[in-house]
Formats: sequence, C-alpha cells, structure tokens
Amino acid sequence: MTAPPPLQQDATTVNDKEQALAAIGRLADIMDRLRDPGGCEWDRAQTFATIAPYTLEEAYEVSDAIARNDMPDLCEELGDLLLQVVFHARMAAEAGHFTLTDVANAICAKMERRHPHIFGADAGPASADEVRATWEDIKAAEKPRDSVLDGVALALPALTRAEKLANRAARKGFDWPDASGPLAKIHEELAEVAAATTDAERTEEAGDLLFATANYARKLGVDPEQALRGANDKFEQRFRKIEKVSGFEDMSLDQQEHLWQSAKRLP
Repeated sequence: MTAPPPLQQDATTVNDKEQALAAIGRLADIMDRLRDPGGCEWDRAQTFATIAPYTLEEAYEVSDAIARNDMPDLCEELGDLLLQVVFHARMAAEAGHFTLTDVANAICAKMERRHPHIFGADAGPASADEVRATWEDIKAAEKPRDSVLDGVALALPALTRAEKLANRAARKGFDWPDASGPLAKIHEELAEVAAATTDAERTEEAGDLLFATANYARKLGVDPEQALRGANDKFEQRFRKIEKVSGFEDMSLDQQEHLWQSAKRLP
C-alpha cells in the first residue's frame, strides 16, 4: 500500500491537532502520577476487571448525551471515555503488554488498512455498501475464525447481541426470507412460555421469546436496542405523570389503567 497524499490543512486545523496531542499527553501524565508509587491509592488498586464496568458505563453515557443532543455533556462524557482508554493503556504498560502509543498506532494502521479506497494504491470512489463489504472482507482475512459467530462480544447488551448473532447467521443463509418467519416464531415462543411449568423453563422460554422479538425487529429494519430504550423512556415519562395523581397507590388497577390511557394522550 502506498502512502496517502498529505491532507490539505489550514493553520487552524494544524493548531487544533497540536493542542489535542498536548492535551492527551497531559492526560497520560496525570494517569502516570495517579498510578505511580505515592499516587492515588484508589487508582493504584484498580485492575482491568475493576475498571471495565466504568468503561461500559462511560460508553453508555456518551450514547445518552447523543440521544439528548446535549453537546456540552457529550464533550464531557467523551473526555470520561478517553480517560478509560488512557487508564487501560497505563495498566497494560505496567504489565509490559502494550502502551498508549501502541493503541493509537494500531487503530491508525487498521483504519488505513480497512479503507483501501482512500489509502490504497488504487484508491477511488466507493459506495457505502461497497465500503462495508470491503471492511468485513478485510476483517475476516485478518482474523480467521472457526465460526461466523466468533467475535460477537459477550459484554454487549443482550438485545444488541441477539441482533448481531442473527445477522452473522444470516451471512451463512440461516435466515427467514421475510419478517413473517420471525413473527410466527414469536407466537410459537409465547405459547411455550405459557406452557412452561418451572422457573427454569419459564426463564429459558422467555429468553427464546426475547430473541425471536429481536430477530423480528431486525427483519423490519428496526434496531431492537434503540426501540426498547425508546419504550423505556416512554414508560418512564408516562408513569412519572400518573404517579403524581393524588391517591394513585390506593386506586384499583382499572383506575390506574384509565390514568395511563389519559397520560398517553398528553404531549
């Protein structure tokens, strides 16, 4: 692969990059101070395993800021997420695994390698579908796998992982031709949940039902994780309205349902 031509950058862009590099270096220095002997006892006690939940939490908070279109909060949350990268890299460096520089160089190399239409010797225009297909082909060549399902992270939210597993299986032709297949599967799984007689059976069948629902959403072109988040937000907003009604807790279920229906009609 030949080196790409230098990007045209004005003085403002160059200055911003220099300031960004300086700021990231400052953050790395802060982490060094926190982890060095005599540093912060809490930070020194952390491991990859103890920090991982914070990393996931910060990623979700970034997503939340985006959903709320809160740019000041997004700026802050991206900083918190960047801290997680620096934290993990520092711990890895201490153990002799890799450094923050290795992390940055690895992702730079990957981005150039997986965008041959931009950085390759035969660079040229490509559609979004072509770019995605090329990315997947290169990724598959880089990481040979025993199964098409390899690499779907266990730590993903369950609905997101269900969608990704189904998408991966579809690459091998294991998929319904349209949405009627998974819809029928939902009805089948509902019946099996109702027929379950033990807690273990109910748990298993309820899981099958949720997987079928995620697959149905996938066939409709709906992101099941985002759909459920929207439903959660809608439920929360409506319930907050009706729980403020005087005597709500003492009402019958029919009366509470009437309030719920009323709340649905409010903006």
